[in-house]
Amino acid sequence: MAETIDEISIDWKDNNGQYLVKQVKKEVLTRGSWSTIMFMYQDFDKKTGEFGSRKIRVARYQKRGGKFMPQSKFNISSAKQAKRIIEIIQNWLPEMDEKVDSED
Repeated sequence: MAETIDEISIDWKDNNGQYLVKQVKKEVLTRGSWSTIMFMYQDFDKKTGEFGSRKIRVARYQKRGGKFMPQSKFNISSAKQAKRIIEIIQNWLPEMDEKVDSED
């Protein structure tokens, strides 16, 4: 496990050193004892011997005992899904600053 946020990676290799998950990009969204990181990555397809299309993962890590431990993750598996998420966030974003009385 990583001791710093910058050490966190989702690269994953098998016993022969072959990447099964290859991290392409990483952006730290929040830092602290609870940190959120967004990764772009590719999975290795053993049948074709090639990496598949790029995907996105948003992951939360909690620092415990001096090490960051994964707590949750959400994978965005297609550009279509990513575009829909962006569209919804853009529509909802103006409401985030509004003060609304809730009757829930």
